[in-house]
Amino acid sequence: MPAGGTARLPRGRRGLFRGQYAHAIDEKGRTSVPSRFREILAAQGESRLVITAGVDPCLVAYPMKEWIAFEERLSQLPRFDPSVAMIRRLYVSGAVEVELDKVGRLLIPQTLRELAELEREALWAGMGKHIELWSKERFAGLRAQVLADESAKQKMAERLAELGL
Repeated sequence: MPAGGTARLPRGRRGLFRGQYAHAIDEKGRTSVPSRFREILAAQGESRLVITAGVDPCLVAYPMKEWIAFEERLSQLPRFDPSVAMIRRLYVSGAVEVELDKVGRLLIPQTLRELAELEREALWAGMGKHIELWSKERFAGLRAQVLADESAKQKMAERLAELGL
């Protein structure tokens, strides 16, 4: 590890969560953060995540710095806009700060596990600057549903084309 105590990642990998990793959830509600994601967090000097219920039936986890930046952007939006108030009410008020333990695990609170239907296993899905935690079954169902929907596939293809992919 370089001076300063943070791990270095190869260029292009810094700060971006990618890939899918399935990890068990123990009887206390703890699960291991994928080692690749722990490397990214360490490179950012982070040992905490903020986890909240997503708009989709999953949980969303942010490194603390990303969460603070999100809250700052949210605070700039009109306070009495009903959709902004609902974001604060559901997304922010339900957020929980969790600390990774010495072996890279974190405790997912029971209320959040119930919302996302996380029981014995969590699927960690890297989403760039944040992470989603899914029930493996729910994620597989979502994937199958999207791939069976020609309109949804066409819209994704159009978005990828906009990005030059």
